[in-house]
Amino acid sequence: MTGNPSKQDHLPFDALSDRWQSLRALRPVHHDERQGAWQVVDHASVSAILADPATYSSDFSSIAPTQEDFEVFVQGNFVGMDPPEHRKLRTLVSQAFTPRVVNGLQPRIENVCARLLDGVADRDRFDLVDTLAYPLPIIVIAELLGIPASDHRLFQEWAATLFGGDELGDAPTREDLERALNAIAPTVREMNGYVLDHIRRCRKNPGNDLTSKLLAAEVDGVRLEDQEIVGFVALLLVAGHITTTALLGNAVVTFDRHPGAFATLRADPGLLPDAIEEVLRLLPPFAELGRRTTRPVVIGGQDIPAGAMIVAHLAAANRDPARFDDPDVFDPTRTPNPHLTFGHGIHFCFGAPLARLEARIALRMLLERFSGLRVPDYDEVTFQNPAVIVGVRHLPVEVARP
Repeated sequence: MTGNPSKQDHLPFDALSDRWQSLRALRPVHHDERQGAWQVVDHASVSAILADPATYSSDFSSIAPTQEDFEVFVQGNFVGMDPPEHRKLRTLVSQAFTPRVVNGLQPRIENVCARLLDGVADRDRFDLVDTLAYPLPIIVIAELLGIPASDHRLFQEWAATLFGGDELGDAPTREDLERALNAIAPTVREMNGYVLDHIRRCRKNPGNDLTSKLLAAEVDGVRLEDQEIVGFVALLLVAGHITTTALLGNAVVTFDRHPGAFATLRADPGLLPDAIEEVLRLLPPFAELGRRTTRPVVIGGQDIPAGAMIVAHLAAANRDPARFDDPDVFDPTRTPNPHLTFGHGIHFCFGAPLARLEARIALRMLLERFSGLRVPDYDEVTFQNPAVIVGVRHLPVEVARP
């Protein structure tokens, strides 16, 4: 990257880019002895894996470390389910995130953005994450679920614990994962209890919110149990905001480090959607997905047995030179841009349209409100553990107004 590195010449994002480039320099499919997993890094193979849930399972319940509080959460976590169980929950959430529903949120997203930015109207420096990138998506998803948005600071504490990765290294082992689960179990317990109380209130006094609709919904004549809904709502509350939070921070860092990017987008806001897709390609919030083979397969010329662990590297696939010209170059006009950041196949991120809409609105309003926006000192920026999520925890910015 080039642009405005301030004091740091080599940021964690640059180190990630180097790592993904190193992965691509190896065989497209190779075995990692330390992790005991097959690493898959080329775009074609990753796409094929994500498109075939019968062969590449998302269900790790039989081999994952167990923890009582997580057992409650995973009952409604359809991200880790295979068909046919996956279809039941996915069908419900898809009904709630139709294009019509998402587009109808635009005025509310604009109002929330305006209010949050009004809160720093008298300041020329503020933390972009605390001011906008975190509260915007959590307020929107909380309102959708009928959960008090005023509790968003509590949700922020949960997210910081769940996605902090303080117990994990760059390439966590099973022992690292077990320690991490035990460390965050009290937070998961608190979150489960909070969501269960919310569900019980909705049962007594149903409204027009998504939680009430889930309580009343039927798939194949069957309604969801409370414990399924606990995990389901908790997943939506946590996962429903974290991608947008990461995307907004990653976009500002990327634009800041490429001279003229802000000016170009300010002059032509119509370029913003393509620029957002390019940020998603270069810095996917979740850089890899795990899968487990259900039968012997051949990937990239490698014979892989049944029950093998597969790591599908979205980030490396997004920079595959066989699929993208100049894959390591930030090109805000790149189109088409078939990145895999939101996944592929039945597990394609259901919240992708909402994340894109929130990012477009928030970044457009930043460009409209501020004639200048920059990161004055990258030594003050706090980055997330990329083994958990690629993003920033804190992003102090300096602004100028017209």
